[in-house]
Amino acid sequence: MTDSLQAPMPLDGHTVFYVSDGTGITAETFGHSVLSQFDLRFRQIRLPFIDNAEKAHDACKKINESYAESSLRPIIFSTLVSTELASIIRQAQAMHMDLIQTFVEPLERELGVKSTHTVGRSHNTADTQAYKNRIEAINYSLAHDDGQSNKSLTEADVILVGVSRSGKTPTSLYLAMQFGIKAANYPLIPEDFERGKLPSNLYMFKPKIFGLTIAPERLTEIRNERRPGSKYAALENCRYEVNEAEAMMKREGIRWLSSTTKSIEEISTTILQELKTDVQINW
Repeated sequence: MTDSLQAPMPLDGHTVFYVSDGTGITAETFGHSVLSQFDLRFRQIRLPFIDNAEKAHDACKKINESYAESSLRPIIFSTLVSTELASIIRQAQAMHMDLIQTFVEPLERELGVKSTHTVGRSHNTADTQAYKNRIEAINYSLAHDDGQSNKSLTEADVILVGVSRSGKTPTSLYLAMQFGIKAANYPLIPEDFERGKLPSNLYMFKPKIFGLTIAPERLTEIRNERRPGSKYAALENCRYEVNEAEAMMKREGIRWLSSTTKSIEEISTTILQELKTDVQINW
C-alpha cells in the first residue's frame, strides 16, 4: 500500500482510497476536486497498480480494515478498467465512486462505439510530442529553480518571482508536468529590497514575469518547519520581506497573486490566463 498521501486523522474520521490499475493520479486528481467542495479533512491513501485479482482482494481487505477501525464507511475513487477487478473492489464496505463506469459507459452509449478498455491508456503518451514537451519542461524548471541558472531564459514561458517559500517551486513544476510550460523561478532576497530593484538579468524578460506573495503569518509557519527559531523564519522578518516584495512588484508593474489560500491548480490556471500563453496544451 502506498500511504504517502496519508494525513493526520481528520475531524470527521473518513478515509479516502484512490484505487487504480495505474499510478492512481487520475483518480486522486478527480477525488481532490470533489472533496475540496467540503470543509473537511480526510485521511487519504492511494492504492496504485491494482492489476490482478490478488491485488484487488488485498486492496479490498485494507479498505474493510479501515472501515472496521473507524466504523465509518471509507470513500473509494476508482479508475479500474477491468470489470473483474472493479467488481472485487465493489465488495468492500465503502462508498464507491467508479469513474470508468460513471463516465465511460454513458459515453459509449452516446457515441455508439465501445471504448478500448485499455489499462493505463490515459498515460500512454510516451511517443507523443506533448509528452516530450512535458519532460523537457520539467528538466528546464529543475535547472532554473530558485535562480540557479540565468542561461536560456529566452526559452522560458514564465518566470516566477517572490520571497523564499511563497510557492514558486511547486508551481513551476506543476506548470511543467501538467502543461509543458517552461517555468523559471527567482527568489526576491534582502539585497534586492535594499536596491529596490529586481535582479538585473530579469528586466529584459519582464513581460514573462509573474509574482507570488503570501501572508506573513503563513510564511513564518512554513519557514519555521525548515529553520525553526531563525531570523529567516521570524514573523517580523517575514512581514518585512513580504511588504518589500509586494511594493517592488507594484512599482515594476508585475502581475502577482497571493498563494496563501490558493491551490497550485488555481495559481497555475491564473498564471496561464494572465500571461495569455500561446503554449498549446496537447494530451
